[in-house]
Amino acid sequence: MPKPRVLVVDDDANLLDSMRRQFSANFEVVLANSGQHALELMASSEPFSVLVSDLKMPGMDGIQLLSQASELFPDTVRILLTGYADLQNAIDAVNQGFIFRLLTKPCLPEALDHALAEAIRHQGLVEAQRENYSLKRFKRLLEGIMRGFSALVEARDPYLAGHQVRVTALALAIAQELGMNSDELEILRIAAMLHDIGKVKVPADFLNRPGALREEEFSVIKMHPEVGYDILKNLDEDWPVAVIIRQHHERMDGSGYPQGLAGDDIVQGARIIAVADVVDAMCSHRPYRPSLGTEAALKELEAGSGTKFEPQIVAACLRLFREKGFQLPQTTDAY
Repeated sequence: MPKPRVLVVDDDANLLDSMRRQFSANFEVVLANSGQHALELMASSEPFSVLVSDLKMPGMDGIQLLSQASELFPDTVRILLTGYADLQNAIDAVNQGFIFRLLTKPCLPEALDHALAEAIRHQGLVEAQRENYSLKRFKRLLEGIMRGFSALVEARDPYLAGHQVRVTALALAIAQELGMNSDELEILRIAAMLHDIGKVKVPADFLNRPGALREEEFSVIKMHPEVGYDILKNLDEDWPVAVIIRQHHERMDGSGYPQGLAGDDIVQGARIIAVADVVDAMCSHRPYRPSLGTEAALKELEAGSGTKFEPQIVAACLRLFREKGFQLPQTTDAY
């Protein structure tokens, strides 16, 4: 791990040499003999974690330097050293230089070492806060994209209105029943909301036709998991959303599609969505038939437990409906 970079500014060459000797073991110490020299170094090199400046220097003094540095290099933590520790200097340093610490000269090495360590810790906290803010913005962006894709799919097929929301609700309830952790739940939530995204390439006539589809037409529909995978396959490999979407029509006995996977070759998220998808599909109206009802859907799961569907997931789903009063949501608002 590279050492934190510290820029020390003073017009006293002996003090600069002393600082380098004292702190080079723990920090990469760079020296500047004036405020202008310091700004040139900051502009032309890698970022500095900490800027330590004397107050009284010819030309640009320490307060002016730290004030400019706060505007040009706001991520660098600023420390001011002064032998003139009167109240007005302290006020000016805080108000104009936005300093982290004000230390008096002569300053004990232990005191400065502690101040540097605290400055590095402070910078880490600021960076973590910024990263957290960026992550929250990214998640809001991802949420908007996800909702947009979901709405796009449902707009092409009125019979799918609310389907992805209901599948998501049931899939998450099953996953919680199985004890999945928060990261796994978030991955599952996104995959469930987008599990039918591949239908954007299926002709709308195939989706809305009240009569039976020809075999070649159904073959086109059966490719939607693969299309969904192709759309999302470049997501981070730590977020296997695309893999879950690709496998959500696979079955435990290998009779599913598009790859004919079986057993443990099917990821758990896909096995959960497979169960939730069947329940909602059977409970919903379709162009070719009315709703079959919840009990018919649960009996279908029981009949397919161990062959089409994972028994543990089926059991969790049955408990939710028969013992815990779970109901599919009526809203179409995304989770």
